Amino acid sequence: MSEVRLAAEPRTEFGKGAARRTRRAGKIPAVLYGHGSDPKHLALPALEFARVVREHGQNAVLTLQIGNGSDELALTKTVTTHPIKNYIEHVDLLLVRRGEKVTVEVPVVISGDAAPGTLVTSDLTTLQIEVEALTIPEQLEVSIAGAQAGTQVLAGQVALPAGATLVNDPEALVVAVNAAQAAEVEEPAEGAEAEVEAPAGENGED
Repeated sequence: MSEVRLAAEPRTEFGKGAARRTRRAGKIPAVLYGHGSDPKHLALPALEFARVVREHGQNAVLTLQIGNGSDELALTKTVTTHPIKNYIEHVDLLLVRRGEKVTVEVPVVISGDAAPGTLVTSDLTTLQIEVEALTIPEQLEVSIAGAQAGTQVLAGQVALPAGATLVNDPEALVVAVNAAQAAEVEEPAEGAEAEVEAPAGENGED
């Protein structure tokens, strides 16, 4: 994952009212912390940051240009979204150094079609890995192309980027391919007779 440059402004006002004013100005309240430094309260451009998350996922690594100060490298740690209106309310950022390894959750994407007559179930939709901050993958791909019933993919079998290590239990089930059960045909209850409507003129009446 490539790093993305983003302008940020220091925030001097705090609290819910200040956060609302920040959002009304088209910015997102954010906090940058890590490496034992004091937290920095920032405002990020809302449209630009939303585009970064959309294009690079929630593990995006940002080069923050903070006012007239030096640039800071930060990992997007937590994105809080409004539960109803779906706009970004707040962002937590983790200060990182080049070459430093971080632990992140990465989405698992299933590709390909299993053999006919099978049913694919996904047990894990993300895997936790430790990886260098600037090489975080946007997703981890698991191919099931042509997989037969009985195939299982465990966490330890998923391909990781060079230098990355798995944090999950390697024996954890990620994807299973099972035989699809044929639909059961419902049989009429014992002794039940099908009711057939007699054609007109055959019911004994003139």
